[in-house]
Amino acid sequence: MFDLGWNPLLGAPLYPAERYAVLADGIGRILRCRGDVVLVQAEAVVALEAVAASLARPGLSALNLVTSPYGGWFGQWLRRGGATVRNLVAEPGLPIEIDGVAKALDAGPHIDVLAVVHAESASGILNPLPEILALARARGIVTVVDAVASVGGHRLEVDDLGIDIAVIGPQKALGGPAGVSALSVSPRAWDLVLKGGAPRDSILSLADLKRWIDNGRRTLPGTPAPLEFFALEAALDRIEVEGLENVIARHALAASATSAGLAALGAPAWVPTVKSSNLVTAVPLPEALEPGSVIAAAGRLGVELTEAVGTAPARLVRLNHTGPRAAFQTVLSNVVGYGAALTQAGRPANIAAAAEAIAAAYSR
Repeated sequence: MFDLGWNPLLGAPLYPAERYAVLADGIGRILRCRGDVVLVQAEAVVALEAVAASLARPGLSALNLVTSPYGGWFGQWLRRGGATVRNLVAEPGLPIEIDGVAKALDAGPHIDVLAVVHAESASGILNPLPEILALARARGIVTVVDAVASVGGHRLEVDDLGIDIAVIGPQKALGGPAGVSALSVSPRAWDLVLKGGAPRDSILSLADLKRWIDNGRRTLPGTPAPLEFFALEAALDRIEVEGLENVIARHALAASATSAGLAALGAPAWVPTVKSSNLVTAVPLPEALEPGSVIAAAGRLGVELTEAVGTAPARLVRLNHTGPRAAFQTVLSNVVGYGAALTQAGRPANIAAAAEAIAAAYSR
């Protein structure tokens, strides 16, 4: 008879019900949030869709700031629920302009909800979140922030900034699993979510997750995947050991060292530091070079570069320094690999100067 054997991945114990609340509290500390944090048993895009589905209804008006395909999807989900949505779309691969946000809010009619992505791993940009939130707060608007890429890579203080709903995924800067996500919800966001007609009995229902809070934060609705929650716990433990401020500083150093290396290489980054994410650095390709050929050339050296998403006219390649990759070895290999791809294509690239610049950044 065939022996099925034993595999620890298939024999994982159930995640203890009393530890879900501990996980939520740990995420709350990372978000600098004293309010409610709920866990979603799916990747972060499901949590984002759940927010849209739970808020959207006829009569709700939203301003949706779009700097990537994810922002576009959020607007679609709101419209599907009957909301009136105005999209304010940035130039491809660039952050939203704060003056444009102010004009859109002043143009009327009244806006109930404003949605924005904090940092875009799709293009390596950083939206001016504090300024955007200040505009919304002055007008009493409920805010939704997609912080999936930014959490752990940038400072994100939910309470101080007045964020009503912040959605995170642990798989990026926090270095955790992709199959579970979380969000913080303010009291006034709950008021809007729980207004008449809130969806129930659905993975897209925040109202169902509110029951988890009201019932003492023990067993989650549905059938939790224990491996994902054990992995999330391990990731939060690692963040606590390293220290959140140190994690953020590590990402900031990786970003600045990458920019220094690219400048010395002769290939400056796409946007200035004040507008760039600490997670990914995007670089525009020289004329007549295609992203695919550069990515393939770097890949032959064991360096993984990727094409920017939703920025086709700009022709950007991304250098990823997120999570465990926010380290000297990865930053160095990214920039050197990109430089080698340029030289193979007959383009100038001062690889030695780039390596020296990166080493200098990490030696300070």
